Amino acid sequence: MTIPSRFAGKTVLVTGAGTGFGAEIAVRAAQEGADVAVHYRGSKAGAERTAERVENEGRKAFLVQADIADWAQVKRMADEVWSHFGRVDVLVNNVGDVAREQMSWRDVTEESIDHVLAVDIKGTMLCTHELGSRMVEAGGGSIVNIGSTVVVRGSARAPQYAAAKYGIIGLTKSYAHALAPTVRVNVFAPGFIETEATLGRQDWRSGRGEQLRNSTPLGRVPRPEQLAGAALFLATEDADHVTGSFLVADGGYNMVGA
Repeated sequence: MTIPSRFAGKTVLVTGAGTGFGAEIAVRAAQEGADVAVHYRGSKAGAERTAERVENEGRKAFLVQADIADWAQVKRMADEVWSHFGRVDVLVNNVGDVAREQMSWRDVTEESIDHVLAVDIKGTMLCTHELGSRMVEAGGGSIVNIGSTVVVRGSARAPQYAAAKYGIIGLTKSYAHALAPTVRVNVFAPGFIETEATLGRQDWRSGRGEQLRNSTPLGRVPRPEQLAGAALFLATEDADHVTGSFLVADGGYNMVGA
């Protein structure tokens, strides 16, 4: 596959880039010509591996640590990235808590509700607000919030996760209005992705992965690197008339549309 150079000369900040989908988005951005700010909260070793992969693509990497549910830390993160690179052209808000260990709605706890909503909604909103306002001052930029197709069917397993991803749609549309016409804000909504964390889930090992593949028209559940380019599409010049939108990439499993 020929990888395009859609981000030559650009700077991309990816939150939660130490592992999984975020790491692959960061590396794909580098492959397409971007210098990359690699955010992590606790996965420093993973973030260092991602940064090394970015540099192996001939691009610059910068590690930045922050708890995105804390506004002061988000402001510090923005200050550090801006100070290092001088600008941020693209923000990918990848961080999210899916309550992965919860196998039933009956197991929900108040602690889990608070944490999922704090990370997924508050964290995404704080990053969008802080980085988006600076992009407006700088004269341009694009924000991609990683959502989920869980909003289509809901989640009997983890209702708090579905609620949080619905919240991301609301804040995305709101900031698409607020930051226009200077900054575009969109949601990229993948279906299931075969990350290491997903492959380790109890329900996945018990046959759910095979069930989902059989129910998906394209007949597969992708690896994170297979979707990274699609997520970044929303930040490219080809998408310069797209804002407040919700792009689904689920192999046809839900077929959302008019």
